[in-house]
Amino acid sequence: MTDDLRVERGDGVVEVTFDRPHRHNAFTTAMYAGMRDLCAELRDDTSVKVVVLRGAGGRAFAAGNEITDFLSADAVEYETWIRELLEALFALPQVTIAAVDGVCVGGGLAVATHCDLRIATRHSRFGYPIARTLGNALSSSIVYRCAAVFGESITREMLLTSRLCDADRAYAVGALMAVTDDLSGEVATVVDGLRHASGVTLRATKRQLLARARLLEANPDFDEALLHEVYTGPDFAEGVRAFVAKEKPRFA
Repeated sequence: MTDDLRVERGDGVVEVTFDRPHRHNAFTTAMYAGMRDLCAELRDDTSVKVVVLRGAGGRAFAAGNEITDFLSADAVEYETWIRELLEALFALPQVTIAAVDGVCVGGGLAVATHCDLRIATRHSRFGYPIARTLGNALSSSIVYRCAAVFGESITREMLLTSRLCDADRAYAVGALMAVTDDLSGEVATVVDGLRHASGVTLRATKRQLLARARLLEANPDFDEALLHEVYTGPDFAEGVRAFVAKEKPRFA
């Protein structure tokens, strides 16, 4: 693991903390690599029933990706690599919980929507404001997963208007299982219940739901070509330039 990705193991539970509060826990390549390794370790580990993911600092779950990492990578390959990590997280046999305290956007929202359960504090907000920041696009399966969790209308609003969805609204549409003023306490209660649940039932149910999601949320044939066009186009170049220069992008 990396210093920015803390992993703690307890009684049937693995807790993962994104620990870059000075950058709102934005994901780095090393953090994604650490999560990929952890998913590989947990894939066949029946001693673990629950995986809890959270962000440090009380201001963010995770605020997207560290944009400077795109500068040293092929953007389409990097997007595919991230999608593979999300698929591995979603396919884990353990119950995954996103404990959200603050901003949950971009890559952070992708991770949260690929968890089984989401619990959030009242000041948490969710969204994909990429049309106003980077001028990039998401893999279709990530868009579809968001629509499965938040519904199509809110997903369209997030991506087309760059507006964020607050916790109460997210709870109202079923994207959150709870909104709470005591995040640690609520998560502990849910985890305790899962510890006493049948692992056979949990794993079987997850396998069934995974099969349904893979059928309904598969990437279309045009996706790779579309992403290549986006990531080699002028808007993404302007988005990265503006981010590095700490300016607002000027999209065409």
